Amino acid sequence: MNKLITDHSVWANQELLQRPDWLVEITDEELAETMAAVAATRQTPIEQLRRDDFSLPLFSKRLEAVQHSLETGSGATLVRGLAAADFTEAESTRAFLGISQYIGTPVSQSATGERIFHVRDSGFQDGHPSARGPNTKKKLHFHTDRCDVIGFMCLKQAKSGGENFLVSSSMVYNQIASQRPDLLSELSQPFHYQRHNVDLGNRSPYCRQPVFSFTEGRFACSFLRVLIDRAYASGDVPAMTDRQCEALDFLEQTCERPEIQYRFYQQPGDMLFLNNWTTLHRRSEFVDHEDPAEKRHLLRIWLSVPNSRPIDPLFQDNFGATEAGSLRGGMQARLTP
Repeated sequence: MNKLITDHSVWANQELLQRPDWLVEITDEELAETMAAVAATRQTPIEQLRRDDFSLPLFSKRLEAVQHSLETGSGATLVRGLAAADFTEAESTRAFLGISQYIGTPVSQSATGERIFHVRDSGFQDGHPSARGPNTKKKLHFHTDRCDVIGFMCLKQAKSGGENFLVSSSMVYNQIASQRPDLLSELSQPFHYQRHNVDLGNRSPYCRQPVFSFTEGRFACSFLRVLIDRAYASGDVPAMTDRQCEALDFLEQTCERPEIQYRFYQQPGDMLFLNNWTTLHRRSEFVDHEDPAEKRHLLRIWLSVPNSRPIDPLFQDNFGATEAGSLRGGMQARLTP
């Protein structure tokens, strides 16, 4: 019998709303600090903006508490109240980057070194080399990203759809451990992943890593089905077994159980931070506004946090480091011929 996870990372559905670490509402003083920091750094190019440039004497204390609770608590925090500043898109981007650096160090989300990624429909056709799920309007499947903590800031919501779905991956692990322990053993073994089509700084076309793992007693979940399927469809790695496919299907079916999901819409100004090792997330398909200025638009950041857990050595190829507190995750710079 597999031992179940019993720490604060386990929650289901509306239980998340009862957690003291879920909602952080920005105070008037914290908002004033943020507005002053945005104004004070206006001449600093956004690419050069660092934590020390963005002074938040009061707000920083609560953000450091968020950093702690993401690792030891629910693994999900919504920071609300920035909409009152009525920032422009450029000011919102500056505020989000400045605030996020009190939680962790931004890592690159592309081979060109992007610290802020714009989540919006770019109109790419299926198969386009620059297409990524976040740059479409289609439903995304439950997944994690290549970082310790992922952050989203909502600038504009869709006309309809675009709902956020969150699950505790610790809860998902417990459900599979209780109901299909045979499949849990499959999910604890490494799967092949194909390099992402925009990950042009990675010398290896594949890596191998488990979905579920424990290192020094700390749990970690990492999962992106699309890259697993691409690897096994390539013909360059051994074929996926029927049991492996069944395990991945059951994992996704478990994530889709309404009784364990928390569903909500981010509102403009909301910042959502998630521990990628203890939560999975997705969004629903959406319909955009006709006016280009009103189309759905979120900002995304990938953070490496100084209080991170140790992870399995198999993550070395994909994350660059596995030790607790190490700088890890993100994409490397584009390789030169």
